[in-house]
Amino acid sequence: MKAKRKSKRQKSGVRSKKHLTPALSPERRGSEGLGRKRPPLERMKRIFGLLQDGKYPNSSSVAAEFRVAVKTARRDFDFMRDRWELPIAYDDIKHGFYFSKPVERFPGVPVTEKELFALCVAHKAIEQYQGTALQQPLELAFQKFMGQLDDHERFTLQNLDDVMSFRPFAPEDADLRLFELITEAIRARRALQFEYRKPGEKVAERRRVCPYHLTQFNNRWYLLAHDRKLGTPKLGPGSTIRKFVLGRMRSPLMLPDTFTVPKNFDPATFFDSSLGVMTGAGDYEVVIELDAWLTDILRGRRWHPSQVWTELPGGGCHLQMRLSCLEEIEQWVLSWGTHATVIRPVELRERLFKTTEELWQRYGGAMVLHGGSATYKS
Repeated sequence: MKAKRKSKRQKSGVRSKKHLTPALSPERRGSEGLGRKRPPLERMKRIFGLLQDGKYPNSSSVAAEFRVAVKTARRDFDFMRDRWELPIAYDDIKHGFYFSKPVERFPGVPVTEKELFALCVAHKAIEQYQGTALQQPLELAFQKFMGQLDDHERFTLQNLDDVMSFRPFAPEDADLRLFELITEAIRARRALQFEYRKPGEKVAERRRVCPYHLTQFNNRWYLLAHDRKLGTPKLGPGSTIRKFVLGRMRSPLMLPDTFTVPKNFDPATFFDSSLGVMTGAGDYEVVIELDAWLTDILRGRRWHPSQVWTELPGGGCHLQMRLSCLEEIEQWVLSWGTHATVIRPVELRERLFKTTEELWQRYGGAMVLHGGSATYKS
């Protein structure tokens, strides 16, 4: 009787759950259970992606990728088919699973309101690339994620979308082809060649570099790379790492040469001694006195990891930080006008004196001051 029931099942095309996992090869049997298990949800998201992409995964391939037992991978397929009711079928020819009908979204993952708010912030951040080559791929990626949300989650996100906005100031035009080439070179550890013109220079120079990391600061993209003409890669004093603005690169080319990123290179700490992206060989303790008005404007902002705020009588304060160069803090102090006074270092005070003296020669010498007004000499 059992044989007849089995025969009927085969004729009807219904497969048993046991058939969800092809036989394990001998070389894989010895590796079952090795390695640290990854979260089941992470595995099932990966399986879902493979099924949607038509990669025909099976229990053995998933077990090998995540270094878990084949039985564990089998349970993942069973759960996705039986509990989530996904249309998972097995292909005897390709020895793998596939979706027997279209599936629009990954099921079973509730999204909290906090997570929706974070997603809204991420979407708004895309606005800073509006009008650039990066806008379309970022919007497409976001819309693809939106497709994974249910109607209630999409409605909540749309309501949050009206709550906030970003107003990027002077965003830089991005060359998508250049951006993709550089990211691929970083990923593949391949050298780059390009023509590069420094600010103020009329002639571009050919550069050959080992690209380490891309970073964005103040709406501008920078490449951190080892300049090969400087010899062996070196960090710290005498560093061979240079910063290149993507907008100044021309004729980029990925070279066949490969390289290894130094183990002590950490993009998260590379700018620890910088106010922005400029780095130097100095070591300056910067102390600036801010009046009460500017203190209220700047209070609560994190300018630098080393910053210390010291409150003063009258509502003002001292802002103290340690920097390796002075160019960027000089620009900020100038923008604060008479609301800020540099206490130290003397080098920064001298730079400001020279700049204001030159500004006086440019503007002050051409006019005669009369009380609170000014008239230009004819």
